[in-house]
Amino acid sequence: MTQLLQDRIAIVTGAGRGLGRAHALELARHGAKVLVNDVGADSQDSAAQAVAHAIRAAGGDACVHGADVTDPLQVEAMVAAAVARWGRVDILVNNAGILRDKSFAKMSLEDFRIVMEVHVMGAVHCTHAVWNAMRAQNYGRIVMTTSSSGLYGNFGQANYGAAKMALVGLMQTLALEGERYGVRVNCLAPTAATAMTEGLLDAQALDLLTPASVSPALVALVAENAPTRTVLMAGAGSFEQAHITMTRGIFLDDDELSANALAGRLDEVADRNGETVPATGFDQLRHEIAKAQASRQSRAASEELL
Repeated sequence: MTQLLQDRIAIVTGAGRGLGRAHALELARHGAKVLVNDVGADSQDSAAQAVAHAIRAAGGDACVHGADVTDPLQVEAMVAAAVARWGRVDILVNNAGILRDKSFAKMSLEDFRIVMEVHVMGAVHCTHAVWNAMRAQNYGRIVMTTSSSGLYGNFGQANYGAAKMALVGLMQTLALEGERYGVRVNCLAPTAATAMTEGLLDAQALDLLTPASVSPALVALVAENAPTRTVLMAGAGSFEQAHITMTRGIFLDDDELSANALAGRLDEVADRNGETVPATGFDQLRHEIAKAQASRQSRAASEELL
């Protein structure tokens, strides 16, 4: 088997169980040296220690670190430990997460806040701790773990969905900022049976949705030839790509410009024929200005004919 990640140095957060464990094992199988992060990992009988032991037993190299991703000082210490051991960090997999599912009417602000803190700020802390070093070495691969709950919504997961969509926005901008430095940033939207999905799926679905069936997508997003600004979806051996698109929309000139006119034509605005995937946020601005300018030029030409 080709070693896609030979001697690359990877950090995987929340890697004691579930998807994180599967990611760490798959990265190691492809030649990466892996820091296995999980809260409480420093305990000798921790799940993270078992993951590191499995990697070493298979001939790989791994260590553990118990940093809490919500604490930036602990995260900085974790990155420093990886650098002290292996000299650099090439790959960061932001996988750590929690659930606090309830309908929004019953959800406490604390339950909303802690989910945002772990998923969003946890990823921010970890990414910030490796960012400048990756830019300096002109190489880096960062993966944010998003979710269909963020991309498309899911009942009872307002906090989780908000956090997961925030990570897409973070990825979009960091991919642009990192491109000239060889730092590629992507999102993985997994579907897998983990402790976070326990009790939500039937036995047959759980048998199909193994974490191991997702991890090949993770490797593809951190390999030498990885894409950037990609939202890759994976589950049960299937792989898809999600896009945030922009419809062609309509233009209302000065004579038409009103809420009433717009409300009556929202179906036209929503028409997906000819929709595009903007290269940057400025594409909305450019698209809207171009339509306005084209309309004005057309009107001026018509007036000249009159």
